[in-house]
Amino acid sequence: MRIRTTSTQRTYRYVRLSIVAATLVLAVSVGLEVARAGVLPSISAAFYTPAGDLFVGSLCAIALALLVLSGRSIEQGLLDVAAVFALVVALVPTPISDASCEVGAVCVPPAAVPGVINNGVSVASLSVVVLISAAVLARTQGSAGWGTVVTLLGIALIVAGFVTWALSDFPTFLRGAHNVAAVGFFSVIGVVAAVSAWRPQRSLRHFRVLYAVVAVGILGVLLALVAVLVAGAATATVGGVPVIFLGESVVVTLFAVFWLVQTVELWDAPDPALRA
Repeated sequence: MRIRTTSTQRTYRYVRLSIVAATLVLAVSVGLEVARAGVLPSISAAFYTPAGDLFVGSLCAIALALLVLSGRSIEQGLLDVAAVFALVVALVPTPISDASCEVGAVCVPPAAVPGVINNGVSVASLSVVVLISAAVLARTQGSAGWGTVVTLLGIALIVAGFVTWALSDFPTFLRGAHNVAAVGFFSVIGVVAAVSAWRPQRSLRHFRVLYAVVAVGILGVLLALVAVLVAGAATATVGGVPVIFLGESVVVTLFAVFWLVQTVELWDAPDPALRA
């Protein structure tokens, strides 16, 4: 028996599945590098390894997919914000965290700096075009509302904040932008999962339980990682495995779980967008 679906419905399914696929590609690539050279200080450190191309590519793909998803819900607005953070995580490398990096130093190899500048200027310029285009499209399509205004304003402020940071103090930008964006990205995803858990009128109980587990897991691990960084214990290990790598592995796994659950829950939704 053939199941009747619309092209739009299938497109939304594939977009959500592409987020899971991009996360899986990242995991496999990092896993192969770990098998080849040993455990990395963090998943983000894959940027400096043969897995670097897929690290950047998968995050850019995830960012694009988050932007492509459409809807009129608080979740969608938050996911648009998460897409901006994902791009910063992808394009601004994490500082090297080994004995060669002195306290207070930039710790980003000089060879990587021109790429950061090129990518940063390109993405910042594109962001202006995207924000203007989104505002015009929302207006002409009749989908403009306070949610749209708040989302676009929030994204504009985030982009402006990172640009101002880079222009005013580029060394500290190189040292901290990646971590700030990573914390921002997973914080937003954790909040989205929490919002999805708190909507009895929109989801069955077993879906809401899964969303709650994801939200608590992501936000809990994230708080622990921030505490580790603030305490200056970024190189701490558990059983020989860096704490940062372990924590990042958990939140990346929970991120994939969230999108698997979203895909299953909304698989047959007549309006496959994130619902209002």
